[in-house]
Amino acid sequence: MSVDKLAFIRDDVAALTEQGLLINIRTIQSPQGAWITVDGKKVLNLCSNNYLGLANHPQLKEAAKGAIDEYGVGPAAVRSIAGTMAIHLELEERLARFKGAEGVVSFQSGFCANQAVIPALVGREDVIFSDELNHASIIDGARLSRAQIERYPHCDPAGLERVIADKEKNYRRALVVTDGVFSMDGDIAPLDKLYEVAERHNCLFMVDDAHGEGVMGRGGRGIVDHFGLHGRVDVEVGTLSKAFGVVGGYVAGKKLITDYLRQRARPFLFSSAVTPGDVAACIAGVDLLERSTDLVDKLWDNTRFFKAAMKNLGFDIGASVTPITPVMLGEAPLAKEFSRQLFEEGVFAMALGFPTVPRGKARIRVMISATLERTDLEFGLQAFECVGKRLGVIE
Repeated sequence: MSVDKLAFIRDDVAALTEQGLLINIRTIQSPQGAWITVDGKKVLNLCSNNYLGLANHPQLKEAAKGAIDEYGVGPAAVRSIAGTMAIHLELEERLARFKGAEGVVSFQSGFCANQAVIPALVGREDVIFSDELNHASIIDGARLSRAQIERYPHCDPAGLERVIADKEKNYRRALVVTDGVFSMDGDIAPLDKLYEVAERHNCLFMVDDAHGEGVMGRGGRGIVDHFGLHGRVDVEVGTLSKAFGVVGGYVAGKKLITDYLRQRARPFLFSSAVTPGDVAACIAGVDLLERSTDLVDKLWDNTRFFKAAMKNLGFDIGASVTPITPVMLGEAPLAKEFSRQLFEEGVFAMALGFPTVPRGKARIRVMISATLERTDLEFGLQAFECVGKRLGVIE
């Protein structure tokens, strides 16, 4: 008698369905923008990471086309063998100037950047002090390093100090790592205070600024710029797939570290380089941000307007201080139904539940963008009000 070796998958999917946690993956049939076509329906886009509207920007598209004509569609090799093209070095040099960093090394994604840098800096004899709400890419990178992982209370410098004190002298090297902007709640790490603790205990200090890139700091230069910590943060991880609207990631910081990653970072050594078209589009994105702050300014104007209106309607939007606006609903089934009804009203805003967020903290995560006009935001607010009252979330 044969045993169904895939029964565990069927059981898990059935359990996810029963708990209202099964993810419904929708299909986008148009370029990213304020209004997009999803599953055949034109809807207002309130859930992509396209903060500045660069994913379909004409200058980025032209740059990508030109790079394909010059370099071809792909590098056909890893960076360390035959995949480093002149355009990769140009991007790294431009990002270093933009970020005010000594050096930059680029990777295939922000997720890959975290998996690259953490295992290169710490190992079995070391310890990682990690914010309890850090992103999955940090968690996975920490696990790959095989270092001891100690979580400290969320955004709590005093809590970090206590955890470090408990473990002091029991390790060779120590790394303190935090998200800059936390992607689920939209709050920001107190980077200056965390840096002081790390420095006091001689720990390496690292921040993942995936959701601060293009959003925080002068003209979108990020969380390190926001706190004026240039030259003091050892490692700043960034992504080019959110505000920059393309794909890729990078590590910025001390040149000694970025040069070392070219020798030791496994995604650099063992995975093909980013395509020339993508790299060129990212360079064009840097050009735009260096020339003008208009897109970043509009992003924040839209954010202030939408958040104030949602609060006035009576929604719980948590402690967010960034364009990430969580609409807290509690249980996953309610969040999924809320998202479904928003879609019927012409608004695309996905529900997030466990394990993306803790149980009992399901939400609709609204992502504000510079592509949105005031009339778009008013349309979205009207839909939220309608669905919120219908489901008894607001009065």
